[in-house]
Amino acid sequence: MPENDTPTHVIAHLSDTHFVAASAKLYGRVDTDATLKRALSQLEGSGIRFDALVFTGDITDLGETDAYVRIRGIVEPAAERMGAELVWVMGNHDSRARMRTDLLGEAVSSEPASSAPVDRVFWFGGLRLIALDTSVPGFHHGELTLQQLDWLAETLAVAAPEGTLIALHHPPIPTSLPLMPILELQDQPRFADVIRGTDVRGILGGHLHYATTSLFAGIPVSVGAATCYTMDITAHPGSLTGVGGGQSMNLVHVYENQVVHSVVPIGDFETVNNFPDELVAEIQALGPAEQREAFSRHTSPTA
Repeated sequence: MPENDTPTHVIAHLSDTHFVAASAKLYGRVDTDATLKRALSQLEGSGIRFDALVFTGDITDLGETDAYVRIRGIVEPAAERMGAELVWVMGNHDSRARMRTDLLGEAVSSEPASSAPVDRVFWFGGLRLIALDTSVPGFHHGELTLQQLDWLAETLAVAAPEGTLIALHHPPIPTSLPLMPILELQDQPRFADVIRGTDVRGILGGHLHYATTSLFAGIPVSVGAATCYTMDITAHPGSLTGVGGGQSMNLVHVYENQVVHSVVPIGDFETVNNFPDELVAEIQALGPAEQREAFSRHTSPTA
């Protein structure tokens, strides 16, 4: 059989849904509900067994109660049908207090508790996922406080059997877009010092509204594009332009020795080529040599 044939875990990574109250269209033009529903329909229709649906921030655009309640009503039933755990990550457009009460269903009894960073740890078998809150109340740039970094270092001091993924909103990577560096994660070297040499296998981020990848402290970073609208990074220099296309999500396949991030466009598209399910199953049932002959050789009818 091919190497790395079966992942140990599969995660759906979505970002920047930017819901607004009363089902209003974002900027009067973007139907955030419809695109998210389409994305969830694609995930559910795939038949893939997802460990989690991870939303890396900016769940809402203005931190409104109605927006949190509505997206919760859309996503929770879909996640339950798929048997997937939900991981919500704070973004710079979100409200910590409202996210805790209206989205996470927490009973917050004091102001310090409601304004504290929403940092959480999830386990999927031996795989650990740490959701970090990089938001700064009242601002759009990102930060991790010394207390958060101390907590993260203490958490990572004990390695997870299958390693760790970190999910946050502000990705610790450069962007070519103008002005956006103002809104990036601050004090990145301190963050790098905490995670370098640990069992962290990947970082999932959002914020940029376009899909991209990089390395940080020797760790792969995968940024999910927004489900609401995306940024045109091919626009003329000095332009900061959002467009109503290119929305996508990522699938994260975790293997024993690798983590693979795949971009999945959101939408209905024409099928231009299709192998019958019976043929796929027939080839999969063959031995390695027969599989190569049936599917790899140029002269094979299936090639």
